[in-house]
Amino acid sequence: MNDNNKNNFMEESNVHVTNMNRALKNIKTEVMVDFIWSNSRGIIIVTNKVASSLDLQMIKNYVKNAKYINMDEVEVPRLSQSKSYLKIIGIPYLQENTVTSITSSVVEDIIKKNHIFNNIVLASKPCIIKIFLKSDMAIILVDI
Repeated sequence: MNDNNKNNFMEESNVHVTNMNRALKNIKTEVMVDFIWSNSRGIIIVTNKVASSLDLQMIKNYVKNAKYINMDEVEVPRLSQSKSYLKIIGIPYLQENTVTSITSSVVEDIIKKNHIFNNIVLASKPCIIKIFLKSDMAIILVDI
């Protein structure tokens, strides 16, 4: 997805969340979309529960029909590759006293220094997602 299409898609993210949740409710699932994020690696859709194959198919069909998306660039929908993950919310998107966005290495350093994470091994680099385009907060997803 080119940058212009990504921006257009993200500007409509609240509409997409609402419409996807309506479609999920119609198939009588308990899975709901929390938010959508688009970056250079693709579209990330975070749900409140693990999605079934039926849920993933409905989401794929929705994305396929959304404007601003080139389906040739969309891979097959997939779930997280780890058995567990952490979802850390309420993290400032910008590093303290800078205009630089937080990086995965900064998040890794914070996790390593915090005693709460002593026995946790990271299975991948943390994924940093800005909550909204104009927001200063982020959500961090970490496979463990």
